[in-house]
Amino acid sequence: MKKAKITEIFSSIQGEGIYVGDPHVFVRFYGCNLGCSFCDEKTKTGFSELTPGEVIEKVVAEGKDTVSLTGGEPLLRTDFLKETLPVLKEKGLKVYLETNGTLKHELLEVSDFIDTISMDLKLPSSTGLRAFWQEHSLFLKEAVRKEVFVKAIITSETLLSDVEMAVSIVKAIGENIPFIIQPVSYNGNVEKIDRLPVFFDSAKKKLNNVRVIPQFHKILGVK
Repeated sequence: MKKAKITEIFSSIQGEGIYVGDPHVFVRFYGCNLGCSFCDEKTKTGFSELTPGEVIEKVVAEGKDTVSLTGGEPLLRTDFLKETLPVLKEKGLKVYLETNGTLKHELLEVSDFIDTISMDLKLPSSTGLRAFWQEHSLFLKEAVRKEVFVKAIITSETLLSDVEMAVSIVKAIGENIPFIIQPVSYNGNVEKIDRLPVFFDSAKKKLNNVRVIPQFHKILGVK
């Protein structure tokens, strides 16, 4: 029987992106294929190995309309998701996927069961990692078949050239795709980004739906 490493299952408000404030039940998967410098999930070592049935039972018991798959990177466990998501859909839940936007083939395996995709577009000057421009472009070309928005986390180290590249990738696929500029948060404090207006103005010149949305759940002190 398939099992997945699950850090936690809990109810809270959605704290990021275009659905800020909506009540979701979160399933946080353990493990990621990346290691961004600002990630606070990589410090978490505790997890439970749960079956699809156990996850379904816990999610349904929370009594919410939307289940948010987060992590870590949920798409690392498509074998598990292919057993879990059809049942959750049958029970009337909407499925919201939070992903780092690098695993196109894995997305294709489960996209039929996903309603909304919150796709990170990793800026190398923000993450401390290599660029994933090609992976992001290929991923977004598939993700756009669903409701999708793109989220770019910025830090005091973020370069305008990286923001411009991210914007160009989104524009090439759809200039109406929401583009969220998310200032990084540490310990509940949103980092002050002096160049935030510059990043916003640059993106707004090319895209029709640009917003600055911090992580509200961290500001409020909730999960």
